[in-house]
Amino acid sequence: MKPIRIWYQSYVDYENGKTYWDRLRKHLDDVVEPGTTIDIKGITPHDSYAHAIVEFRCAREVICNAVRAEREGYDAFVIGHFQDAGLYEARSVVDIPVLALGESSMLHGCQLGQRSGIITINPRYIPWFHHQITKYGLERRVAGTHAMTFEPGQILKAYESEALAREVEELFAEQARPLVAKGVEVLIPGGGIPMLLFAALRNHAIDGAPVINGIPIVVKVAEMAVKLRRLTGLGVSRAGEFVKPPAEIIEEFMTHPKLG
Repeated sequence: MKPIRIWYQSYVDYENGKTYWDRLRKHLDDVVEPGTTIDIKGITPHDSYAHAIVEFRCAREVICNAVRAEREGYDAFVIGHFQDAGLYEARSVVDIPVLALGESSMLHGCQLGQRSGIITINPRYIPWFHHQITKYGLERRVAGTHAMTFEPGQILKAYESEALAREVEELFAEQARPLVAKGVEVLIPGGGIPMLLFAALRNHAIDGAPVINGIPIVVKVAEMAVKLRRLTGLGVSRAGEFVKPPAEIIEEFMTHPKLG
């Protein structure tokens, strides 16, 4: 089998998320198939504050990195950030598969239960998630969104403290139980950081509702997308949402990163 190379785009850089990256690298190595290699890439300044303007800033770099990944011979580009900022735009400028943690987690949740719920790390992400849910056409399947109260940089500290990791787990469960009581059947941590934090909890469930770890899900979807493209040439539609701009327009975007 021809090897598969995947660019895994984190919205945290190594300097600010060393323990997280080290654990993520091991987790990714454990879930990939033989012959698949994954390179984690970061963003500097990293996504340290829960706000749409930060997502917008990061999205531009992600779109450029998707182009770089294709030019450097990667077979797929994975957005390892639940907010999926830049996803649709990245799909519109490259021909390699572009997968994202949030979208893949929500779609897989639809196969595990009729209604999913998301527990994010910060209430300021809730409006962003509502936009995502609507964009993916999942308003009837993703039935609720609750939040803890961490900034991205704060929750990273849970990787350095067993006590804080347990606290995050307990706070997640506190937000999850009311969702399950209202009929949610699948629980999705709204971020790669809490997903990886809970990855060691095999068969993790709260009141019977499974808790999704979307990291292996998005990796397996990426591997499948590469294989299907090799087998059949299958790729995204260029008839509408992901119509590809001319090469000179992509180059303009790549070479003019700042306004003013």
